Amino acid sequence: MTDTTNMMAKELLGFYQEELYEEARRAKKEGKLVCWSASVAPSELCVTMDIAMIYPETHAAGIGARKGALDMLEVADEKGYNLDTCSYARVNLGYMELLKEEALTGKTPEKLEKTPAARIPLPDLLITCNNICNTLLKWYENLAVELNIPLIIIDVPFNHTMPIPQYAKDYIAEQFKDAITQLEEICGKKFDYDKFLKVQEQTQRSVAQWNRVASLSSHKPSPLNCFDLFNYMALIVCARSKDYAEITFKKFADELEENLKNGIYAFKGSEQKRVTWEGIAVWPHLGHTFKGLKNLGNIMTGSAYPGLWNLSYTPGDMSSMAEAYTRIYINTCLDNKVKVLSDIISGGKCDGVVYHQNRSCKLMSFLNVETADMLQKENGLPYVSFDGDQTDPRNFAPAQFDTRVQALDEMMKQKEGVSNE
Repeated sequence: MTDTTNMMAKELLGFYQEELYEEARRAKKEGKLVCWSASVAPSELCVTMDIAMIYPETHAAGIGARKGALDMLEVADEKGYNLDTCSYARVNLGYMELLKEEALTGKTPEKLEKTPAARIPLPDLLITCNNICNTLLKWYENLAVELNIPLIIIDVPFNHTMPIPQYAKDYIAEQFKDAITQLEEICGKKFDYDKFLKVQEQTQRSVAQWNRVASLSSHKPSPLNCFDLFNYMALIVCARSKDYAEITFKKFADELEENLKNGIYAFKGSEQKRVTWEGIAVWPHLGHTFKGLKNLGNIMTGSAYPGLWNLSYTPGDMSSMAEAYTRIYINTCLDNKVKVLSDIISGGKCDGVVYHQNRSCKLMSFLNVETADMLQKENGLPYVSFDGDQTDPRNFAPAQFDTRVQALDEMMKQKEGVSNE
């Protein structure tokens, strides 16, 4: 048993990420169930049933960040998956094809052997949820057919109006109950509702610490660069229903608060302007996007993307849990999306906005133009957009990004100059 007492937050992040993958590998060897899950599907259900969890979106992001996406994308291309399909899906489907080939032949394909990401086992079941996009339905249906394994779907309707009506929450709560019935059949045992309550409570402690970290970017200067949230996000996705996430985020928040008390800030005195980033990270070029802003003295202090996992609810209340899993801002109407982003911009004391026009993730980019126009009319802040992709490196041009953020920097400074006249 490794002693984590004296580990820094960054060390805890790496340790627990590997621990999660090792748990899945160990479960597979011991004949226990392994589930591949969508990132914002209710993890509480499978954790209660002691099922080892893998999150393909996070795994694909890790492959992209480690410059290994092209090999997986080439496998998916060869299998006929369309280039306009989500690159998370294509990376994962390519990886799945290689795992399947290995299982059938007993030989490890070269591209699988040299992939820089953590090794994960094939799943025994799947769980998905369409609260962040409907592509997940087809992606996971395809996995279920290719691997001939059970698929549990949590259907979460889009919220065309706000607040969320009670009938929608009731419908989703029934979906949870139906998923529990399916898990009982798959696992061959009854669902433990007392344990479920404890798992819900743990999830809320993890979410509370995650929100505590994110709130620290409101300080000016900021002790937190929100690019760090992109890195720590792995645990709010993969371990929010375990204490791994709570321990790591509490440590990170404690470190940031100590830095704040001692006058130590993320940019060490060079913070000039503050921006909101709207969209998923460009994982293969994360360093370039971070440095492109930092070199201009611009720090990211706002992003709605990490807030997808602000899944706050009342443990023991299925309706409250249902509301948490349906109020994801990209699962709501344009007016609410604008309100969420407006609150993030003002909370981060931001001077401008960067919009990632993501080739892969249509829902994250859909209505960005309308959103940007509505927000600018409300707050008068300048904005720019750039073309990119979360995991396909071919869809990002560093020169275009640099030009756009330089333009944003000039507009923010010009606006400040006008305000000071």
